[in-house]
Amino acid sequence: MADAVVVGAGPNGLVAANVLADAGWDVVVVEEQDEPGGAVRSAPGPADGFVRDLCSAFYPMAAVSRSIAALELEQHGLRWVHADHVLAHPLPDGRAAVLDRDLDRTSRGLEELGAGDGEAWRRLYDLWERLGPHLMDALFVPFPPVRSGLRLAAELKLPGLLRFVRFGLLPVRRLAEEEFSGPGAALLLAGCSMHADLMPESAGSTVFGWLLAMLGQQVGWPVPEGGAGQLTAALVRRLESRGGTVLCGRRVDQVVVRGGRAVAVRTAAGEEIPARRAVLADVAVTSLYGGLVGWEHLPARLRDDLRRFQWDFSTFKVDWALNGPVPWSSPETARAGTVHVASDLDEMTGYTADLAMGRVPAHPFLLVGQMTTADRTRSPDGTESLWAYTHVPRQVRGDSGGDLTGSWSPDEKQRFADRMQAHIERFAPGLGDRIIAREITAPGELNAHNANLVGGAINGGTTAVHQQLVFRPTPGLGRPETPVSGLYLASAGAHPGGAVHGACGSNAARAAIRGWRSRGQRVAAAMTRMAIGK
Repeated sequence: MADAVVVGAGPNGLVAANVLADAGWDVVVVEEQDEPGGAVRSAPGPADGFVRDLCSAFYPMAAVSRSIAALELEQHGLRWVHADHVLAHPLPDGRAAVLDRDLDRTSRGLEELGAGDGEAWRRLYDLWERLGPHLMDALFVPFPPVRSGLRLAAELKLPGLLRFVRFGLLPVRRLAEEEFSGPGAALLLAGCSMHADLMPESAGSTVFGWLLAMLGQQVGWPVPEGGAGQLTAALVRRLESRGGTVLCGRRVDQVVVRGGRAVAVRTAAGEEIPARRAVLADVAVTSLYGGLVGWEHLPARLRDDLRRFQWDFSTFKVDWALNGPVPWSSPETARAGTVHVASDLDEMTGYTADLAMGRVPAHPFLLVGQMTTADRTRSPDGTESLWAYTHVPRQVRGDSGGDLTGSWSPDEKQRFADRMQAHIERFAPGLGDRIIAREITAPGELNAHNANLVGGAINGGTTAVHQQLVFRPTPGLGRPETPVSGLYLASAGAHPGGAVHGACGSNAARAAIRGWRSRGQRVAAAMTRMAIGK
């Protein structure tokens, strides 16, 4: 019998298992797929000698996550590498906004695109240097973040705190109007905010875009050398070195609840794996509540709340093998690991408006990864391993650019991939001539790779303010504890949500350890009372 069973071998599940193993617990991780990793996996393709990441690729959150840093994964084979530039956003006139880890380079480039914008960017980074450590501490711990919140308030004082709250609530379009004269900085921040499902007019899009951009300025957006799967491999090696076990190819169908407590999991094959102390679920919220755990074990209010749970948009991804670098019109764009593709802020707003109306975008905003530029091991010398993804509606009600229905049949997949490719070619003429092969992954196929990517959603639920903090995954939770004793939510459905930082798993593991100690103290107190006849 294991002390803990972790359902799901994604990054959160593996971080949770490592934290428990460090505490001396005997841990078993049970994974449905034939290999661990969830959305952090890589594979050969789309041509011989190339490596592609199946979902996530760049890891700025992992670079600053205390949960991951504490595991010292570099001692277990992980090596981080960087492109020359963190991020580029090419402009229609052949120039580009560039984010570089060197603050002077970033500022000089933005100043060339708009008078005063270099200094405005420096002010944003100065704010980050003051508040970033406190903010990241607050973000990664269970809610409420009392200690880090108090440090943040002490640093700002009341007037500064009110101004920072306003800053955080601003739509990124409004921030651009207040702070910048040119297009560059606004596009960098807006593009970063759209890594989530926030449109330029969304409340809170400023703080998300600022956070991701400032992480790029501070530590870059690194990638694991050899592919995303190397991050997973290091997590597994570390866990196994501490006696933990990962069982793949075993789908968990049920969390066994007896006497109001999670005591085991049952697989599709009927195997029951007991858990002496806790069960941790690195699974989608909708798969746990009313799925692995029946509604008879849960409060009626949770069922009603979960009916209102909002997913983020679906994701459509294309991987290319190229016989040379992407022929960007802007030379600086060719040196960036990540590229955002949209003509301007209005086009980005149009894209998000299409999504809100259930329409496939005519001009999809693209998040592009130049993986060989970031990591030379990803493809043969002189070639490029390239990918791009965009979001599409979960339920398609129309197509702003044609007649796609959202069936994502083989023909529809090819046509939408062509649309994405043509969008890149506006800024990189001749891209099509360099393609050796391409591979297309529609939303349903992402879901098939990883059951947590429900409908192709990659963030475990919307990142909009109404489903963050104490509202994640439903109002009043905001913590890894669940209504079932001994059961903990360890997935991106819990605070702080999506991205690869391991905090959801780490928080769940620490809650399980605290819960077991508290239970032991209660049992000891009860035995003491019995012994003295009270």
